[in-house]
Amino acid sequence: MEESEVPLEQAQEDIHHHATQAKKRWTLGVALSSALLAGLAAICSLLAGHHANEAMIEQIKSSDEWNYYQAKGIKAAVLSAKIELLEAAGKAVSKSDEAKAAGYESEQKDISEKAKELEKSSETHLHTHVIFARGVTLFQVAIAVAAISVLTNRRRFWLLSLAFGAVGVFFLLQGLLVA
Repeated sequence: MEESEVPLEQAQEDIHHHATQAKKRWTLGVALSSALLAGLAAICSLLAGHHANEAMIEQIKSSDEWNYYQAKGIKAAVLSAKIELLEAAGKAVSKSDEAKAAGYESEQKDISEKAKELEKSSETHLHTHVIFARGVTLFQVAIAVAAISVLTNRRRFWLLSLAFGAVGVFFLLQGLLVA
């Protein structure tokens, strides 16, 4: 009896072709998700930088206000010393000097409140910056793990990269809600 020949070559070619196509589709998914993660990382990075700059600007403005507060304090101290000297010498103190002294104190209170508001705004911007920076970090880790998944040909690493990306999206959304 003659053995029938099974066309294994064609089956092997078909299997190889389907495996190659599946690998290409999977790799394409990794590439697309990595591109999306890179875009989100860029947005997160831009927002993190913006809030870092705003925090610095607000802190500088606050510092300027505190310097102005100190200048008013020095003027008030000099005027107070003048008033005390005039009183000690038995001379009359002008009404304008007394009004200025009272004015410096109320101006200092307003300046202090403004400086504290600017400090609080700076802290808020810095907090938001940290949230976005965490998002950038997680997106970068996700992209690196996606690259490892292609190099090692393991889909589990790609899924892990998508999980890191999802946490990065969480921080991006949290930052947007805080801002």
